[in-house]
Amino acid sequence: MIKKFSWFGLSLAAANACVQAATPTPPIQTMTREAREVAGALVAQIGGELKRAFEFSGPLRAVVVCRYSVPELSSNLARQTGWRVSRVSLRPRNPTLAMPDPWEQQVLANFDLRAANGEPAAGLEFAEVVDEPAGKYFRYMKALPVAEICLACHGPDETRSDAIKAQLATEYPHDRAVDYRVGDVRGAVTIKRPLAAR
Repeated sequence: MIKKFSWFGLSLAAANACVQAATPTPPIQTMTREAREVAGALVAQIGGELKRAFEFSGPLRAVVVCRYSVPELSSNLARQTGWRVSRVSLRPRNPTLAMPDPWEQQVLANFDLRAANGEPAAGLEFAEVVDEPAGKYFRYMKALPVAEICLACHGPDETRSDAIKAQLATEYPHDRAVDYRVGDVRGAVTIKRPLAAR
């Protein structure tokens, strides 16, 4: 987190902005590699939390982890990097946090098409530099594939227990993140990195 303080009338945030403006944009390959590492770190942290939850008390605890711990993990990485780091889905469980913007919707639709054509969901990623009204951004997405363990909460009716269904109905009244099969694209980690202000 950037701490702001005055230094001859110039805040640290403004000084950083000046340095960023004078610093050339790294090549897209470098930014992609860095984004891939951040996405990988988030997926590994989420996986670790979910594994502990399943070992502790099964899928009921995993719902709590996804609702409370996962957004915190994403926020921590966003604070560390200064980038927007989150997860999105075309069928979000929590529309407040996981609703994709138009660019993300296009990428997710492309991931679904690529997976339907036989590409393994685990290898799907996309990156590009995008001009937006607020400036130029590097954007990156990494698909999140559905694994066997995901079916307890995200699978069809027959894979979700009555207890899970009841908990999901309480925690996520607008849930659309069900009826997935192993190998489907559940959603994606999305990263948005500012490059230059207009």
